[in-house]
Amino acid sequence: SSNYWLNRIQSFLYCNENGLLGSFSEETHTCTCPNDQVACHGSLPCTVGDGSACLSCAPDNRTRCGSCNAGYMLSQGICKPEVAESTEHYIGFETDLQDLEMKYLLQKTDRRIEVHAIFISNDMRLNNWFDPSWRKRMLLTLKSNKYKSSLVHMILGLSLQICLTKNSTLEPVLAVYVNPFGGSHSESWFMPVNENNFPDWERTKLDLPLQCYNWTLTLGNKWKTFFETVHIYLRSRIKSNGPNGNESIYYEPLEFIDPSRNLGYMKINNIQVFGYSMHFDPEAIRDLILQLDYPYTQGSQDSALLQLLEIRDRVNKLSPPGQRRLDLFSCLLRHRLKLSTSEVVRIQSALQAFNAKLPNTVDYDTTKLCS
Repeated sequence: SSNYWLNRIQSFLYCNENGLLGSFSEETHTCTCPNDQVACHGSLPCTVGDGSACLSCAPDNRTRCGSCNAGYMLSQGICKPEVAESTEHYIGFETDLQDLEMKYLLQKTDRRIEVHAIFISNDMRLNNWFDPSWRKRMLLTLKSNKYKSSLVHMILGLSLQICLTKNSTLEPVLAVYVNPFGGSHSESWFMPVNENNFPDWERTKLDLPLQCYNWTLTLGNKWKTFFETVHIYLRSRIKSNGPNGNESIYYEPLEFIDPSRNLGYMKINNIQVFGYSMHFDPEAIRDLILQLDYPYTQGSQDSALLQLLEIRDRVNKLSPPGQRRLDLFSCLLRHRLKLSTSEVVRIQSALQAFNAKLPNTVDYDTTKLCS
C-alpha cells in the first residue's frame, strides 16, 4: 500500500543512522530503533502546522523553523510563545504597600495615602448641620481626564466622619458608586458593601461631646480598583426598640406618618478617599493602536496586539466582584484616550480575533459599563 511505501521511505530518510534501520512514526514524528544502545535517529524535518509548529521550514536547513504562527517568535530555529513586555511604560498597576501596612495606614487615616479629591454637593456642606431625612448626594472627584492626563488613580479605602445630635433617632445609610475613568454618572458601578465577602463599613466612636463616628471602608489590595469620581448617597433610617426591647428595628423615615418622629440632625466633618496615583501615557497607547493599521516594522503588529491584550486583561482584572467582569478597558479608551465608540469596537474586535489564535488562551465575557 502507499502507506507502507511512505513509511519505508521515511524510515530510510530519517531513521537510518549508525548502520541501523529503524521505523519512522508519522503520528509521533519520531524513530523507533531496533537496538536501544545505538541511536538510528537522523535529522528530522521541521513540523509545519498550527500553534507551536513551524509556519514554514527554513530554506537553508529543513530541520529548523523558518517562520512561526501568530503568537510565537522564532528562537534558535524553534518557535516559542511570545510574551508581552512590561506594561509599565504605558500604565502602572502596582504599589509597594503590603496588606498589613496598608491596613494600618487606612486605620490611622494616614495622610500619605490620601488622594486629594474635590468635594462637590448641592445638597449639603461639610461641617454644617442638615436634616438627613431626605437623600443627600456627594461627589469626590479628581477631574483627571481634564487636568491630570498622565495619571490614573486607584482607590484603597474611604473614610467619613459623621456626627449626630444627642438622642437622635436617625441612623445614616450610605450607598457608594465608583466611576473608574470619567464620563457620566450612569457609567459608575455600585459598590456591593457587605455582600459576597466584600468589606463592610467599620464604625469607631470618637471621644467628642456629640455622637460622632468614623466610618471607614477598607478595600485594600484585594478589592482595590480604578476611580475618577466617587458618588456617595446618604439616606437615613429610623432606629427604635423592638417589641422585646432588646433588639433594634429600622424604619424608612417616610414610613412614619408623623414627621415629628424623625428626630435629630446630622453633619459630616470630612470625607477622605485613600489610594495612590499611577503613571499613565495616553500617547504611547495611541501609538500601539496606530500599529494595528500601520505596522512600523514586520511583526510589530503582533507585538502591539500582545501589549494591548496584556493592558486590557490587567485593567479588567481590577473590576469589582461579580459574575462577570466589567469592561473597564473600554472605559479607559473612551474617557482617557477620547476614542469614539466605533474605534473602541474595532479595537476590541481586533484583540478578540488575535486572542483566539493564541495557544492556551481563554477569552472571557465582560459586562458593558461605558457607552
